[in-house]
Amino acid sequence: METKKRVIVTERIAEEGLDLLRTEVDVDFRDGIPREELLEIIGQYDALIVRSVTKVNEELISRGAPRLKVVGRAGNGIDNIDVDACTRHGVIVANTPDSNTISAAEQTIALLLASSRKTAWANNFLKGGTWDRKPFRGVELYGKTVGIVGLGRIGSMVATRLKAFNMRILAYDPYIADERFIKYGAEKMPTLEDLVRQSDFITVHTPKTEETFHMINEEMFKIAKDGVRVVNAARGGIIKEAALLEALKSGKVASAGMDVFEKEPAINNPLFEFENVVCTPHLGADTFEAQRRVGETIAEQVMKALNGEIVPNLINLPTMVSEELNYLRPYITLAEQMGKFYYQLEKSPIARIELTYAGPMTINDTEILTVAFFKGLLEPILWNKVNYVNARLMARERGIKVFESKQEQSSRRYKNVISVSIFGQNGRQLDLAGTVSRARDPLLVELNGYETETNLEGYVIMVENSDRPRVVGPFATLLGDEGVNIASMKVARQTKGDTAIMLVNVDNKVEEAVLEKLGQLDGILGKPELLHF
Repeated sequence: METKKRVIVTERIAEEGLDLLRTEVDVDFRDGIPREELLEIIGQYDALIVRSVTKVNEELISRGAPRLKVVGRAGNGIDNIDVDACTRHGVIVANTPDSNTISAAEQTIALLLASSRKTAWANNFLKGGTWDRKPFRGVELYGKTVGIVGLGRIGSMVATRLKAFNMRILAYDPYIADERFIKYGAEKMPTLEDLVRQSDFITVHTPKTEETFHMINEEMFKIAKDGVRVVNAARGGIIKEAALLEALKSGKVASAGMDVFEKEPAINNPLFEFENVVCTPHLGADTFEAQRRVGETIAEQVMKALNGEIVPNLINLPTMVSEELNYLRPYITLAEQMGKFYYQLEKSPIARIELTYAGPMTINDTEILTVAFFKGLLEPILWNKVNYVNARLMARERGIKVFESKQEQSSRRYKNVISVSIFGQNGRQLDLAGTVSRARDPLLVELNGYETETNLEGYVIMVENSDRPRVVGPFATLLGDEGVNIASMKVARQTKGDTAIMLVNVDNKVEEAVLEKLGQLDGILGKPELLHF
């Protein structure tokens, strides 16, 4: 008789989720289990379900091996999970990114209304024993202009709901096709500045990335309307709290609704001192319905993974026994890394993509390579919301069209080659070609007609330069002077004495100030781009 699989749940999930798990597996619910005890017993379980507190790192995963096969995150983040360690040990990671979208959208509306009508302040005032309506005159949403930053799933839900208030909807999202703006009745703003200048209300709905961190800052408040009102129910830090504090003190910002903070738990945050700021303790996903969906969804994910079925929100792609997938694995990595190029260089929506697979690898099903490319493409702008299962759907939602073809033989000197041409709606085109090295590492072999052999790992500096003496040397010297170690450098040209391109693998992140200095060197044509793979 086959023994039931065992699952340990280390943080509270909805009872419905636990009940669903119990229909197929043995469940050990140990909310708040001490770390030392978990390390001792994790090797006795086939799956682990966590929320945001349990640290799933190399130490825990190695203790769980070889029995542990699945880690489920009840929520949409994976900050507390070392996905690379899980992948190395063949552990599947899954989460529940869409279970709280309705709740997050509704929390945004709640904060928008509560802050603009001074509801929380009036409530406290009245319960304190005073009946007086004079301090609490608010403003209507009717006829006002709302600026929505990020028109993804939650942002579009907010747009739909605010349309019912007869608001003018502006939206800024450089990665979304025009059709989506039309679908949700939003006017497309070409820049964030354009949105900020025209908005009476601003609400943010983007992942927190290097690009979006502090995107609503001092400069944005400076150009905003006097009396603008802001809401953040997305991620702490998208609105810079120090800038918001100053804008509240000066009266530039009339009110704010904050569900998320730069430091959480938020204790004694200076924003709490303002009567015109409504603060809630990260309640965006905290409804009975959302928590039930999260619990049930993660239970379904874990059971599917344990049964060897397709997992709808697969974060990683652990080593598989299939010989075909094992053969394609380095090409999956290559396709994903090639996908990461475009949105690190461009902000224009994509009109279409042409993908070509050439060489003996084409006897295999290349669908997983296309999916991996889409995952890489969207990762710089969607962070941990995109995975191998939803990547193609998310690309389609953004209006991205792809045309795929296969060639039995490669026309280049490499046995197997992936080629891609990406056409932006701004008319610009990006051409890439890549292969796998003898060490099975992802290798870029062509960029916009320039031949190279650049390893697509870590940080890569990309810049155009004049093809003449005394250009490359000073560039490398300045990097060294700034404490940046060069791992490898490739310089490519098409015509002698014309424009060349440099691709430099470096050991660590290069700061903006250093990139500015590099761009001012004689013979360097423009500010270098720092790419991360």
